[in-house]
Amino acid sequence: MTNELGWMLDEVLKVPHARHAILLSADGMLRAHSAGIARDEADRQAAALSGLQSISRSTAEFCAPQETPWHQTLVEFAGGYVFLIAAGEGAYLAVSASPDVDMEAVTYRMHKMVDRLGKELTSPPRQGTGSLA
Repeated sequence: MTNELGWMLDEVLKVPHARHAILLSADGMLRAHSAGIARDEADRQAAALSGLQSISRSTAEFCAPQETPWHQTLVEFAGGYVFLIAAGEGAYLAVSASPDVDMEAVTYRMHKMVDRLGKELTSPPRQGTGSLA
């Protein structure tokens, strides 16, 4: 991975108390990471966040009986927050932040980045990965 989009992810971190940003594919592959997170850690988080998004999406019926599309997941910890949003088809943007972050400012900046980058952030399903059928 060349991390060509990493510099763009650093833009989201201009919100005070935002820590790290990663761009991942639906299958948990790291697409890009901000400067302050090591590649190995970003890879590990990409895999975990892919699972978190899948679990979040599968609990939509708890919110509404009809088909409810997933928009965002927010996880709160004693040490801060993890924000996860859709960033195009098959791609997700995640940001971690300290407890003092302005949550609205982070999500606003995340959505603005996704809007600005558009197709650059889409991650179509990988071809030739084999089939179990």
